[in-house]
Amino acid sequence: MKFNFRSLTFQVITAIIIGIIVGAIFPELGVQLKVLADIFIKLIKMLIAPIIFLTVVIGIGSMGNLKKVGKIGGKALIYFEVVSTIALAIGLVVVHFVNPGHGLDTSAANSGDVSAYTTAAAETEQGLVAFIMNIVPDNFFGSLAAGQLLPVLFCAILFGVAAASLGESAKPVIKLFEQVSEIFFKIINMVMRLSPIGAFGAMSYTIGNFGLESLKSLGLLMAAVYITMFLFIVFILGAIAKFYGFNILKFIAYIKDEIFLVVGTSSSESALPSMMRKLENYGCSKQVVGLVVPTGYSFNLDGTSIYLSMAAMFIAQAYDVPMSIWQQLTLLGILMLTSKGAAGVTGSGFITLAATLAAFPMIPVEGIALLIGVDRFMSEARAVTNLIGNGVATVVISKSEKEFDPTGAHNKVVDEPEVSPSTSPEITA
Repeated sequence: MKFNFRSLTFQVITAIIIGIIVGAIFPELGVQLKVLADIFIKLIKMLIAPIIFLTVVIGIGSMGNLKKVGKIGGKALIYFEVVSTIALAIGLVVVHFVNPGHGLDTSAANSGDVSAYTTAAAETEQGLVAFIMNIVPDNFFGSLAAGQLLPVLFCAILFGVAAASLGESAKPVIKLFEQVSEIFFKIINMVMRLSPIGAFGAMSYTIGNFGLESLKSLGLLMAAVYITMFLFIVFILGAIAKFYGFNILKFIAYIKDEIFLVVGTSSSESALPSMMRKLENYGCSKQVVGLVVPTGYSFNLDGTSIYLSMAAMFIAQAYDVPMSIWQQLTLLGILMLTSKGAAGVTGSGFITLAATLAAFPMIPVEGIALLIGVDRFMSEARAVTNLIGNGVATVVISKSEKEFDPTGAHNKVVDEPEVSPSTSPEITA
C-alpha cells in the first residue's frame, strides 16, 4: 500500500495521532497547544461570512429565475425539517432503550460550573417570534462583521434576489462578486494547508485537559451517540442517497479530507468553504450549492439534533425524572425549534441544551455538568454527521432540480489542494 505523505488526509490523521500522544505524555503542554486550534478556527471563521455572502448572492443572482430560487429554497427547508426531525426522534428512541443515565452518580454535577451556558441560554430569547427577529440584523454590514450566519444569509438572499430582478444590468456586479469569490477561495486553500496544525493543537488540548481516562467516563452514552449517528448516516441518509441514485459510502469517501478535518477540530464550520467547492466538483450546480449549504448549516444540523435529544433524556434518566410519552413529544417539539440556528462551533450545543431544559424545570439544568468531560469527544461525531447530512442534502436538491452534472460542465472547475485522482466522485448506486 502506497502512502501519499503530501495528502491532506494523511497529514491530518498523523497530526491527530501525534496530538493524542503529546496530550497523554505532556498534558500541561497539550492544554497550552489549544492556541493552535483556536488560531486555525479563527482563520476559517474570518472567511466564512464573506464566502457565504458571495456564494449565495452569486447563486441567486446568476440564476435569474426568482421562481426557481423560491422553489429550491422551499424544497430545501422542507427537506431540512423532515430529516432533522427524524434525527431528533431517532435520538429519543435510542436513548430510551439504552437508558445510559440510569444509576449514574449525579453528585459530580453539583461541583460543575454551568453558569456560562445557562447565562447564555437565558440571554438568548427563545420562541418562534424571537427566532425570526434574530434573523433580521440591525445593520447590514454589522452582521458581516460579527460573522452571524443567519443574518448574513438573510442579507445575501435579499441582495441576490434584488440582483436577479434587475437582470442584465446587475451582471457586472455578479461577475465582480465571482472574481472576489475566487480570491477568497484561494485564501481558503492557503489556510487549509495549516489544518494539520489546527487538528494537532485541538487533539493535544482534548487529551491533555481531560486525560485518556475521560474516554472511559460516561462511555455508554458516548457509545450510544456514536452508534446512533452511524446508523442514521448509513441507513437514513444511505436510503435517501440510494433513492436519488448515488452511494452514501462512496460519497463519504469523496469528502474524507473534510471529515478528518472536522474530526480534528470538532467544528463542521472548519470544512464549510472546502466542502462547498467539493460539492461543485462532485456535480452540484454552483447556484444550488451557494443556496443550500449555508442554509443547511443553520437548519439541517442532524448530528446536533441527535445529540440534543439524547443528552436531554440522559440527564432526565440520571436524575430519575420520569418522562411521559407526551412530555417526550413536547421535548421533541421544543428541540425542533431550539436546534435550528445552532452554530457548528464547539460549545454551542450546551447553550442550546440549557435553553431547551429551561422549558422543563423538572430536569435539573446543572445536569449539563455531567456531560462536560465527554462533550468534546461527542462533538466530533455530531460535527461529522452535520457535514455529511448537508452534503447529502445538497446532492439531493441538485438532482431533484435537474441541477446535477457529474461532468461539472455547468461549473467552472478550479484547483483545490490535496485532492488526488482517487477522490474523483462515484455517483452510481
